[in-house]
Amino acid sequence: MESSFTSVIIPAYNEAPAISHVIGDIPNHLVNEVIVVDNGSTDQTAKIAQNHGAQVIFQPKRGYGNACLAGIANLNEKTEIVVFLDGDYSDDPHQIADFIKTIHQKKVDLVLGSRVTGVQEARSLTVQQKFGNWLAVKLIKIFYGHEYTDLGPFRAIRRKKLEQLNLSDRTFGWTVEMQIKAIQLGFTVVEIPVDYRRRIGKSKISGTLSGTIKAGIKILWTIGKLTLQHWLNKSG
Repeated sequence: MESSFTSVIIPAYNEAPAISHVIGDIPNHLVNEVIVVDNGSTDQTAKIAQNHGAQVIFQPKRGYGNACLAGIANLNEKTEIVVFLDGDYSDDPHQIADFIKTIHQKKVDLVLGSRVTGVQEARSLTVQQKFGNWLAVKLIKIFYGHEYTDLGPFRAIRRKKLEQLNLSDRTFGWTVEMQIKAIQLGFTVVEIPVDYRRRIGKSKISGTLSGTIKAGIKILWTIGKLTLQHWLNKSG
């Protein structure tokens, strides 16, 4: 496999029970840097991550996008590929190898992990999550003609392309912003199946009704905003 300097960014909020498993399963022979962004945790997430060899960045301002942006700001200058991975152990970090292999062999810019086409453990995705994903990718297909299957957080992108996206969403719209802007800029994008299991601990988003509703509204709002801006720019 072709070699490249690869960094993994893991946003984490109160993931003390899971974070050591996540870091421990990352293929060290392929990954040069692991950045855990502690997003205001009140448990031992940061200490455990440091003890397992990760670089820990503190971003007290809550929000998934805020955490990802903080991780990007602290990437090694040598970084060529950036992998985003959740800290709850729902994804299998061993599959990072599949992302890196796909980027090199297929010469693509962005690789997305699809939980829909992979193997899902029972009850790993809630009914609300499945419906929200379906609706979001359906809208993207209608507006852009590009067929995604998922908005899953597990993904890898070439660093230069990541910088071109100029991502700005600071909360739940982060993943869909990346996917829409990649289409708008003509990036080569591939989805690969990823296995998905029940997370360790309770989800801060899908584990509550209010969190699910807030995330869903923000994702749909982000799709609408980006699409309107895109049409206005084309017509202008």
